Amino acid sequence: MTTSTVKPVSGAVVMGRHFRYYDLIMAAFVAVLLCSNLIGPAKICEITFPFAIPGIGDSLSFGAGNLFFPIGYIFGDILTEVYGYARARRVIWAGFFSLIFATFMSTVILALPPAASEPFNATLQPALEIVFGNTYRIVIGSMVAYWAGDFVNSYVMAKMKILTKGRYLWMRTIGSTMAGQGVDSLIFYPIAFAGVWSGESLMMVIIFNFVFKVVFEALMTPFTYLIVNKLKRVEKVDVYDVDTNFTPFSLKD
Repeated sequence: MTTSTVKPVSGAVVMGRHFRYYDLIMAAFVAVLLCSNLIGPAKICEITFPFAIPGIGDSLSFGAGNLFFPIGYIFGDILTEVYGYARARRVIWAGFFSLIFATFMSTVILALPPAASEPFNATLQPALEIVFGNTYRIVIGSMVAYWAGDFVNSYVMAKMKILTKGRYLWMRTIGSTMAGQGVDSLIFYPIAFAGVWSGESLMMVIIFNFVFKVVFEALMTPFTYLIVNKLKRVEKVDVYDVDTNFTPFSLKD
């Protein structure tokens, strides 16, 4: 929705312009991305139901990171809707390079020999290896899935905004999330767990996580509307990517 005090503009018009909250949203996006990828995957949670649910059973297991990872897609929607695809692209790359550094840092710290003179290291080192010692398949799957899924989400969001002439924000946020999360799930789980999990279990996890993330996005729609409209008023911008180069391989505004 475009407020009466905001004039819709193309992405080229705002190139090089400084915005009050853009950097803060970028920082929040990267923080959510790193936390959900580094902290969440180490813990598997289980919820027991008082009765069996068709297709699920009487209990449900899921990675703790899935509770917070969808927040990153909400930030992605907000960035694309308010500031445009090019600005969102910079944030996606910032998140990608942050994941690379976090992976490198984890690898180095785990490889460093713990001091034998410190008794606490006897329990700390194994704990760190469990929490941060993800297999190379999970690391690669996470990075590739994030990169592809977020760019698909932003691209679909920007294109749908043009097609709908800025209307139906709820349709654009949910539609772009379905596309982005679909790509994310279809890439990550096969890379990380094909051959480890059974084909049936793999498909069930993909379906569950896709549905959960899309439902989460739908439930957060009122919050997204609130933030988007507030940012458009404060920043006095509402970008339509009518002349944007949609290549992901660029850092230009």
